[in-house]
Amino acid sequence: MALAKLGVVVLDCPDPRALAGFYAELLDGTVEGEGEWVDLKVPGGQSLAFQAAPGFVAPQWPAPDRSQQFHLDLTVEDLDAAEAGALALGAKPLDATDRSRGWRVYADPAGHPFCLCAC
Repeated sequence: MALAKLGVVVLDCPDPRALAGFYAELLDGTVEGEGEWVDLKVPGGQSLAFQAAPGFVAPQWPAPDRSQQFHLDLTVEDLDAAEAGALALGAKPLDATDRSRGWRVYADPAGHPFCLCAC
């Protein structure tokens, strides 16, 4: 028997509403709340939350002295189309040049790494 259930994954960031909006567009989610804590409800998936973090310093990938801390793997059907959409929303490529792999690494607008992974 599990001792706990996963409630929500929370990302620290400088602007919770803006980062929630980025992921809402990427994942077709709904943003709820204002201020220092914002929730993102994702159809058929785990919710995400975004928390204001004064003095936030974005992780760097790959950099052992500024660890990525965590990342999201987002499954997509069309890697090229998903990449174009993510870049249009403000994602930055970190390691997306190797087209032979089934995944590509990006940073969200606050600098958190995430991967688009072909299913």
